[in-house]
Amino acid sequence: MTTAPDRRPLTGFLGAAGVSALGTRMSFLALPWLVLTTTGSATLTGVVAFAEMAPYVTVQALGGPLVDRLGAWRVSVATDILAAAFTGLVPALAAARLLPLPLLATLVAAAGAVRGAGDSARDVMVPGVREIAGIPIERCSGLYDGVSRAASLVGMPLAGALVAVTSAVSVLAIDAATFAASALLVAALVPRRAQPPRAGGAAPYLSSLAEGFRYLRGDRLLLALAAMILVTNFLDQAGGAVLMPVWAHEVARSSLALGLLGGALGLGAVAGNALATWLGPRLPRRMTYAAGFFAGGAPRFLALAVASSVSPVLAVAFVAGLGVGGINPVIGAVEYERVPRHLQARVLGAVGASAWAGIPFGSLAGGLAVSAFGLRPALLAAGALYGLTTLAPFVLPVWRQMDRPPAPRERVPAAVTGSG
Repeated sequence: MTTAPDRRPLTGFLGAAGVSALGTRMSFLALPWLVLTTTGSATLTGVVAFAEMAPYVTVQALGGPLVDRLGAWRVSVATDILAAAFTGLVPALAAARLLPLPLLATLVAAAGAVRGAGDSARDVMVPGVREIAGIPIERCSGLYDGVSRAASLVGMPLAGALVAVTSAVSVLAIDAATFAASALLVAALVPRRAQPPRAGGAAPYLSSLAEGFRYLRGDRLLLALAAMILVTNFLDQAGGAVLMPVWAHEVARSSLALGLLGGALGLGAVAGNALATWLGPRLPRRMTYAAGFFAGGAPRFLALAVASSVSPVLAVAFVAGLGVGGINPVIGAVEYERVPRHLQARVLGAVGASAWAGIPFGSLAGGLAVSAFGLRPALLAAGALYGLTTLAPFVLPVWRQMDRPPAPRERVPAAVTGSG
């Protein structure tokens, strides 16, 4: 007997992902602005961003087997509640004048750790929600990415305006509330059957963890994806956490300019995502991915390096957003097709950890580069490296596998578990 499609879990799931992403994007602007305006140091701004993202990436790398055992639904709800608590302590302590920089770094590190587990849990519920809703995987992956893009569109300008008229601390309080709302939406509207089958306690933790990385090493396309995104995430984090805030502070001299920049990128990304979600099943995946990354990466950094006013930077950011909007739906469809559902938490955790490993160091590198060489040389170097990296899908044969989705492997063949 076939179960009729039910769109309510999809609505609740996307709503939870969207409201959580909204708060995260707002704090992505507010946190570096708080540190930069309080200390005046690009280096310390990078250090605090490192403190947030290093635990995030570590938990993504190590948490897949635990998500399997505890259940993705439970982990999603619990970690949102914890993230609300840790993030909410920042404005509470700041109001009491009890928030020295080391304590701020500790709280954002704790919030980053639980966010890493929560994002891993939500990622592996996408195929289950798709099955309940009865829609194609490209469309569901595109919608999941689309709510994040829409959150950037709204969150960055809103945060910039709120920081200008209130304070960065008040924006962090809103972020805490969005985590609580996300937990409530998942608990109320998303059934537990959306999560992958529970792994149980049969396999030891380290064996389960190693299985995810073995699978990744045995799939050349997933490995190429992780390696390329490792570099681009490193550069994106340097740009978003340090270079863009410093540009807004020193060149545009306004938090609102930083919010508008994020909004222009978000507007383009929402439009690009809508096209990719609508046309996704008919678009050539490799060229969509390759062209989107090439247009969406280097031009943003180069525009900041040469522009002295906001308008041209906003125009470039919008066009770049059109490119990046089509990237994640392709990545999601490829990953969900190539990895069996019962392995997705540990395998996608391994992919995510590898792809995100450079993010904490991007924060540090951005701060150190500005301090050592100045803003413009740092932007030019980031743009050049981004451009070179995004040429890979055009020229390397492994990327052709994007357009030939294989049947998922049920286990890692012994012949490939030791290959690089």
